[in-house]
Amino acid sequence: MAESIIPILHTTDAEAAAAWYARLHFVKQWEHRFEPGFPLFLCIARGDLQIFLSEHQGDARPDTLVYLRVDNLDAVAAEFGVVVEQQPWGPEIQLTDPAGNRLRLSSTSA
Repeated sequence: MAESIIPILHTTDAEAAAAWYARLHFVKQWEHRFEPGFPLFLCIARGDLQIFLSEHQGDARPDTLVYLRVDNLDAVAAEFGVVVEQQPWGPEIQLTDPAGNRLRLSSTSA
């Protein structure tokens, strides 16, 4: 297994969050729940990128910021109806997921 870093984002509804991240072409890889009715913990992935979404209290702080570089920035901006802003380091957009976690996305070609 290659070394990697995987952000854990807090959410109150992991299924709804996974559906929102599907618009960014993330797909659910697996999920875990200790028993029915307990908080859900799931993994979503987009190629080699992974994010853990957790309903557990204390796993992650709300309002986290994650920075992603993607191949299709213009398509993502169009999907979410946001404008690509030119920053000194390259084009970038900002999104907020349903739980209030913030994502900044830039182009891999920047």
